[in-house]
Amino acid sequence: MKLKNFVEELQWRGMIHDVMPETEEHLMEQMRAAYIGFDPTADSLHIGNLVPIMLLAFYQRCGHKPVALVGGATGMIGDPSGKSSERNLLDEKTLRHNQECVRKQLSQFLDFTSGEANEAVMVNNYDWMKEFSFLDFIRDVGKHITINYMMAKDSVKNRITGEGTEGMSFTEFTYQLVQGYDFLHLYRDHDCTLQMGGSDQWGNITTGTELIRRIAGGKGYALTCPLITKSDGSKFGKSEGGNVWLDANRTSPYKFYQYWLNTSDEDAEKYIKIFTFLDKTTIDRLVAEHREAPHMRLLQRRLAQEVTTTVHDEKELEKAVEASAILFGRSTSEDLKGLDEKTFLDVFEGVPQAEISVLEIENGLNIIGALAEKTQFLKSNGEARRALKENSISVNKEKVTEGYSISLKDLINDQFVLLQRGKKNYFIIKVV
Repeated sequence: MKLKNFVEELQWRGMIHDVMPETEEHLMEQMRAAYIGFDPTADSLHIGNLVPIMLLAFYQRCGHKPVALVGGATGMIGDPSGKSSERNLLDEKTLRHNQECVRKQLSQFLDFTSGEANEAVMVNNYDWMKEFSFLDFIRDVGKHITINYMMAKDSVKNRITGEGTEGMSFTEFTYQLVQGYDFLHLYRDHDCTLQMGGSDQWGNITTGTELIRRIAGGKGYALTCPLITKSDGSKFGKSEGGNVWLDANRTSPYKFYQYWLNTSDEDAEKYIKIFTFLDKTTIDRLVAEHREAPHMRLLQRRLAQEVTTTVHDEKELEKAVEASAILFGRSTSEDLKGLDEKTFLDVFEGVPQAEISVLEIENGLNIIGALAEKTQFLKSNGEARRALKENSISVNKEKVTEGYSISLKDLINDQFVLLQRGKKNYFIIKVV
């Protein structure tokens, strides 16, 4: 594969914070291996991890070899960078399970199986750290880095001097040495000459380049990406429910799609460069079209479409778009019944619910009782009758009249019925 200029690609996408001198020239000489570490403390990555994932994906598309390092060993310690407290430590079995989950998610972005020279590789630093005794480590690695050098790192200084913190354990203090040794190991065993990460990782990465220089007599390179923030100052990757995960069981494709669809105009212009594989010409055209008619939200729709398709697939994107139309467009009872339970509850999140026995549904539940006495959706039978005469009541998105009875055939996923008054007032009957 012909090499493309990786640094140039990142520059127009706004993805470079710091880059070591001569990195660009080094990468244009021949195919190079580069790595990024991923935290395996959960069985899914989240969209906060998408920046380093995209760094590796662009790297591979420029003709180079990506190495995804799962921090099985460092996950047992905890990285102090950007954190104010220690993390929970996991056992090996859990870490191995998480590694497999992470690999599966990365394979949506990286080619691990083509057999090409720049095929992606996944490694786990636990594999080379587990046999490393403490005495060997402090003799062979620790003696090459001074305490003064380690104390000068921002990640260390911030933890030691920060207000309201409990200081920093020796375990976490040694983190940069362990990460630095990873770079040295990959330099020796995988001819890996570049480490990448977020801007908060610069100190840890340069410790690795220092070990390569002092122990191996070689040269390692470093490149970091800005930490992504939202235009309103809130943290990227978080929603009201917490992290937005790549695993469909943790965050449904519908909610995932909605997260990108709801980005601001300013953020959408930035995100479409970072989180999609669209080329510069296409993105410039989309941005221009969006600025001419921002109310059409062309940029947000294309961004949501591209990222959802990559993380999930085309089929899940279609389902997410259809689910979005249920709230904001025309839909039918069949559309509702096509939703799985999680997506249905996500679409109607926050809608009030009432439980009704399946026996009452089996015998047929009169619509007036369903609207008033059984659910209190409407205040009285009289109000229910008036609403029905006004033709403003729907069951599962279809208009009904006063003689209607809710039965088992109305159930969505064998347990839900959606009542609606007018365009925006919803109520869910849960059949138990």
